[in-house]
Amino acid sequence: MKTLTLAAAALLTSTTLACAADGKPIYKDCGPNNDYVIGFSQANFKEPYREHVNHELERLVKQYPKFKLTIADGQASVNTQVSQVENFVTKQVDLLMISPFESAPLTPAVTNVIKKGIPVIELDRKTVGDDFTAFVGGDNRQIAKEAGQYAANTLLPDGGEVAILEGLPSSSPAIERLEGFKDGLADNAKLKLVAVQPVDWQEDKAVTVFGAMLQAHPDIKLVYTSNDLAAAGAYIAAKQAEKADQVKIIGTDGLPGPSGGIRSVADGQWAATFTYPTGAAEALDLAKKILIDCATSVPRNVMVPSQRIDQTNAKALYDKEQF
Repeated sequence: MKTLTLAAAALLTSTTLACAADGKPIYKDCGPNNDYVIGFSQANFKEPYREHVNHELERLVKQYPKFKLTIADGQASVNTQVSQVENFVTKQVDLLMISPFESAPLTPAVTNVIKKGIPVIELDRKTVGDDFTAFVGGDNRQIAKEAGQYAANTLLPDGGEVAILEGLPSSSPAIERLEGFKDGLADNAKLKLVAVQPVDWQEDKAVTVFGAMLQAHPDIKLVYTSNDLAAAGAYIAAKQAEKADQVKIIGTDGLPGPSGGIRSVADGQWAATFTYPTGAAEALDLAKKILIDCATSVPRNVMVPSQRIDQTNAKALYDKEQF
């Protein structure tokens, strides 16, 4: 199995720490004898990746009998998530987890939680500024850069036209993945980026957008997508245009299961996908340190390693997960 050589991921955590004032515990009501309520505002329940995150959290939280986890569906709505955060505060949760649907609009709500002395772990996506206790996720920029380099050096060494299907432009992962992939493509001057358009993480929108791209640029040889749903949509569009054998597809998420990215690579529909880790185990470990162990400091950023899934390992990984 090939693992990305991510500098930040190799360390797993940054050296920057979130510290409480005067060496006091981050959460004043901490301790091993208490029970704790954790509220998680998930960006939405529609995306398969987010369902995967929820499943992992629900599975792993069973290892922490002192924790009660409540997961709320943000419904891809800033207003919904703001209301959820406010409701969690009203219900006096001991710790908030959040994957913000959009970064800037949710920043004030998260800042208010921090001001009330409630620790905040941001999962996968960040708000703006430093008003959070810890962030857990993959290095979006570096993962996408590795994807760009893979396209430049392995998939299209002789050059060709390339397209990008971006995620939701107002979300931090979409921005970082777009910039990172462009950086990786720079390894090969013979590659030409001919089209970039957001599809907001949606499969149906990816079908429409990439279909139009192929009409405007019939010689596209590779498309990079910001998530596996968009990759699935790109494959449908390529097939409809009778160009499935021409276009190499790179996804991002590397989801398990019969409809996930791992199988799509194993079946030869896509050239590759790059796993985006859920961070569930790391987030719950941080919660334990803060709530039960009375930590006075925790890492500000916890970066979780990714893995490239391609024709060399996809079938073995997919077969393994069936048992």
